[in-house]
Amino acid sequence: MAGSELTNIKSPRVKAARRLTKRAFRDRDRSFLAEGPQAVREALALDGVVTELFTTAEAEVRHADIVAAARDADVPVHRASGEVMAELAQTVTPQGLLAVCRFVHVPLERAVTSGARLVTVLAHVRDPGNAGTVLRSADAAGADAVVFTDASVDPYNGKCVRASAGSLFHLPVVTGVPVAQAIRELKAAGLRVLAADGAGTRTLDDVDLSGPTAWIFGNEAWGLPEEILRLADDVVRVPIYGRAESLNLATAAAVCLYASARSQRTGSPVPAP
Repeated sequence: MAGSELTNIKSPRVKAARRLTKRAFRDRDRSFLAEGPQAVREALALDGVVTELFTTAEAEVRHADIVAAARDADVPVHRASGEVMAELAQTVTPQGLLAVCRFVHVPLERAVTSGARLVTVLAHVRDPGNAGTVLRSADAAGADAVVFTDASVDPYNGKCVRASAGSLFHLPVVTGVPVAQAIRELKAAGLRVLAADGAGTRTLDDVDLSGPTAWIFGNEAWGLPEEILRLADDVVRVPIYGRAESLNLATAAAVCLYASARSQRTGSPVPAP
């Protein structure tokens, strides 16, 4: 490790990393912060993504394998004091590891090809925690890509990165695409586009999900606007069997994605209960 411990929160290196908590600086530098051992480990698994690693002395010992992987990849490793790490981290209790990463998103045409079977589209999703959790669920369900449309939250928002639990680095992520363009290209790639919305007249029990499918998920509070519902091939709701008024976005997305994943793997629709 080169140099002594960073102790000054106003040092140029610390200030340069800290400014990445702001979207304007992330966009300018095309870089973002990944915090915690899980995210840092997954980021290091991709060549050339991590450009710097900050670690406390305690984390350097606890996560020696991650620090060693960074050194092996010729990533500069900076030991930081607890005060500096608290300044850089966006959590109440920092875990002592924080990486500066290059943007990892890809163009829509690279992420969505004719072989895609399951794609997630976030339209007007504003809550970063929900968005990151949907990204994690999409990864777990074996999705081919996740599309953050231009009206949705920045996937490099710190809360979104943490909620994805490393999944941001596992599958193609697209950003900033108008939803109409995304739907048009998804259909051209042979995917059936389904809008998940409580206003749907059909439920998961009523639709065949065994073919290539793209799911569109909307805003946590008001769902999907009418113009997006009209562009979809069908509008589908998650059935509520109990007395709950609704499911939150992340939960509903997980249910829909796993319904598709199951149907695609068995080659048949999810059977009605």
